[in-house]
Formats: sequence, structure tokens, C-alpha cells
Amino acid sequence: MVNKDIQSVLICESEIKEIVKGLATKINKDYIGEQLLVVCMLKGSCIFFSDLIRELDLDIRLEFMRISSYGNSAKTSNNVKIIHDLQEDIKGKNVLIVEDIIDSGRTIKNLKELLAKREPKSLRVATMLDKPDRREVDINGEYIGKVIPNEFVVGYGLDYAQKYRNLKDICVLAKSVYLN
Repeated sequence: MVNKDIQSVLICESEIKEIVKGLATKINKDYIGEQLLVVCMLKGSCIFFSDLIRELDLDIRLEFMRISSYGNSAKTSNNVKIIHDLQEDIKGKNVLIVEDIIDSGRTIKNLKELLAKREPKSLRVATMLDKPDRREVDINGEYIGKVIPNEFVVGYGLDYAQKYRNLKDICVLAKSVYLN
């Protein structure tokens, strides 16, 4: 039973929808008349990504990347590994990385450095969640849905050991689940 693992609901489904619409409004304004390559960071951002692109009124193309720095742990390993790279050349293109959460910042910082070497026209990050209290490197997203406290969150694509991604709300996971 999943409910016993959840400490509390941090962001409910209706608030999530409003956050996504607000982010899309800003992105639409910034890229009006431009083509945009929207990159989904698998697996965590897939639900946010799907909701966000449906709100974009732009000429968009989709790409997918998978990077891992957590494995089945609640703590980042500081060891970023590319599991699936982009299939499309991004040179001269507007690129928007869609991420579920910026936590330590190591993963997104390494990713931006890697993609910047490929010479995109622009390179920005849209993140559903930002957890600045956990930041270990100097990095921020250009489009931030919500700043959250230093809690371990799951749901709306976010997971712990590949579980809880299907929750409609963003929830705080009970410490008893991941502190053994």
C-alpha cells in the first residue's frame, strides 16, 4: 500500500496544473516565432514534460535523454552517467531541457556543460521543482515551477527506487521508507 509510505502531500494535482500553465506562458512568450527543441530528461520528468508540451503554442520538436546520478538511493552519487543521448544535432537550435527537480545541481550542471559544447543557439532549463537548500554547485533553471523545502519528494514522475512515479500529487516520502 503506497499511502503508508507518504508523509504528506506537498503540491496537489490542481496546483501542479496551474504551475505547468504558468511555466508554459513564460516559455511561449520567450520563444514566440522561434523553433524550440524540447528535451525530456527521462524518466523523472516524463509526466511534467508531457503536460508542459501540450501547453506550448510553439513550433516544437521533441528529444529524450536519460542521465543517472541516483540509482536506487535517496542521495546523489556525484557520478553522472549518460544512459541515452540525444539523437538530433542541436547546433544552432534553441534547446529547452525539461527536468523534474534541481536538487544538488550536479546533474543539470554537467548536462548543460555537455550540451553547450554542441553549440546550440540557446540552452535553458525548465524544472518543475527547485530545492536550493540542497544545492552543491552554482546552477539555476531559467523556468522554475516551485521552490520546495529540503524534503524527499515523490509522485508526478519523481521516484524512490523506481516507485511512486504514478502519484498524481507531489508528496513527501516518509523517512522510514528510505532511511534503513
